[in-house]
Amino acid sequence: MEEIEALGDRLASVRDRIGRVIFGQHEVIDRTLVTLLAGGHVLLIGVPGLAKTRLVETLGTVLGLAEKRIQCTPDLMPADILGSEVLEEGESGRRSFRFLPGPVFSQLLMADEINRASPRTQSALLQAMQEHRLSVAGQYHPLPEPFHVLATQNPLEQEGTYPLPEAQLDRFLMQIDVDYPDREAERRMMIATTGSTDERAVTVLSAADLLTAQRLVRRVPVGEGVVDGILDLVRRGRPEMSELLEVRQHVAWGPGPRASQALMLAARARAVLDGRLSPSLDDVVALAKPILKHRMALNFAARADGVTLDDVIDRLCAPLM
Repeated sequence: MEEIEALGDRLASVRDRIGRVIFGQHEVIDRTLVTLLAGGHVLLIGVPGLAKTRLVETLGTVLGLAEKRIQCTPDLMPADILGSEVLEEGESGRRSFRFLPGPVFSQLLMADEINRASPRTQSALLQAMQEHRLSVAGQYHPLPEPFHVLATQNPLEQEGTYPLPEAQLDRFLMQIDVDYPDREAERRMMIATTGSTDERAVTVLSAADLLTAQRLVRRVPVGEGVVDGILDLVRRGRPEMSELLEVRQHVAWGPGPRASQALMLAARARAVLDGRLSPSLDDVVALAKPILKHRMALNFAARADGVTLDDVIDRLCAPLM
């Protein structure tokens, strides 16, 4: 209890420091922090100019993480991300290969416009995201801990892009939609960022602190009612076993077991972020959309009827409210 309360106070300071740099995106900040506390990866979707890149830079500074950025383009190769081996000749004349690590060897990796990278390059991130290690020339190389990928996508310009396969989408703990800020937040942003001084992020936690917080999140107790609520919600979203007519008619495929795991971890992390000792069903409902949206797909009948994934998830959450 004391550890959770102390961590809650420090996370409140983290929120405050990020909020001084990123204006009007409180929900995005909270959901991103929840994902990092749960040890997961984030897919940020939003139009250009909504501070997605600045958010990643600010998180790296505030959380004391080494961060690097990849600008994804169609000609980006796997070696540009993972690294490669080079042939070196020593003073004795003996030649040997030496591995030069790529930008993936960081604690916070931003993959900007990830859907612009080719499938071959996208798949290079798959093993790193899942196993926190990668293999080059038959040798395994562990990645730094903690390791998190924050990828961005532009929902407007789809020409020349390669949509992420479902297997890779499932590796992201959350899909966070970044919307426009409200009028007052945009006013503050306009004034603060066009003056002679600009607010700078400061370090509040360290990488070791974040790892400790992640271990603490996994120790947070979860009541049986919340466990059953998560199972009911996820299984209700699968058309093969759902009792909801809307799901059977409109959902092509539903969330897998990773969705249950993600909801359990994220609900714990959200409780810790708020300084609470255990999660509730309200946490599950609040996290359902960012965790389930990229793990479900609608069929043609849903599109013809004007049904959206938000509508379906609202219907799935109704019994928990």
